[in-house]
Amino acid sequence: MRSALSILALVIVFAIVMLTAKKQMQSMKPPASANPAASAPSAGRPQPEAVGRQVEGLMKQGEQRASDAQ
Repeated sequence: MRSALSILALVIVFAIVMLTAKKQMQSMKPPASANPAASAPSAGRPQPEAVGRQVEGLMKQGEQRASDAQ
């Protein structure tokens, strides 16, 4: 009897944790917009092209430092 109640308590705790996690995951989703084209580029996220240019610039800078050190 004691083990059955322990298992039942664990199931209840697990259900509460899963419901809380579900609510938190839903609150992290961005709000749905009526116009999907308006929400495509986010101001907070860097554009892939800009990141690529930055990586290329850093690679060139590293190459220059390596050649200067030799």
